[in-house]
Amino acid sequence: MINAPDLKKFLDEDVHRHINTDSDSELLLNIFAASLQTTGKVRVNAEDIFKSLEDVYEKVEGAYACVAMLAGFGIIGFRDPYGIRPILLGQRTRNGKTDYMIASESVVLECLGFKNHRNLKPGEAVIIEKGMAPVFRQVGAQRSYAPDLFEYVYFARPDSFLDGISVYRSRLDMGKYLAASVKKAMAPKDVREVIDVVIPVPDTSRESALELAMALGLKYREGFVKNRYVGRTFIMPGQQDRYLPQHVSF
Repeated sequence: MINAPDLKKFLDEDVHRHINTDSDSELLLNIFAASLQTTGKVRVNAEDIFKSLEDVYEKVEGAYACVAMLAGFGIIGFRDPYGIRPILLGQRTRNGKTDYMIASESVVLECLGFKNHRNLKPGEAVIIEKGMAPVFRQVGAQRSYAPDLFEYVYFARPDSFLDGISVYRSRLDMGKYLAASVKKAMAPKDVREVIDVVIPVPDTSRESALELAMALGLKYREGFVKNRYVGRTFIMPGQQDRYLPQHVSF
């Protein structure tokens, strides 16, 4: 969230809520909870929740796709007004009963047998009370549709669909567009005289790299192997922490 410092100050000075971490999620949760508390009710209803979510949309700025469980009530899902983060709902019928599940990728729902996927729109929320069907509402005004490209490039599995768009197909198209850009940048030279081989980095670029190699008539090779037994170095706080020695002795 881009206004996290302001939210933290508001929670501390205005509604007197103690924040324990630097997590944006904790700030968003407390904004929502503080708004619910103003109802003064022991048991809230769907209208109270939608009203509190309006408060969240007014105060919180940035990207978020949230799923929350309100004890004794049900499940809530909502998406930022720009649609930056993906979120969708699926349903599954077993033994005459219908289950609902909210996730960020379609593949999660499919693996567990949930179908009839419904993507939440930017600024939209859904409430699923116990034993009841989902209720959707446009809570925050949709400001635009600006999905995060990183979701398609890195985060999502290639067999997922985000907002109805195939991640695999989008990565192939990225490879085609990159090939056209490379040809244009190197014209009139033949790219095969300049480039020896196409190597994907990171693993999620394989589909794009393969399409790029095919379009340019180049060899595709695996030149880097990811170490799956270390943490994700790119999220570490400093370059010294992200640095890994080139030579390791065993």
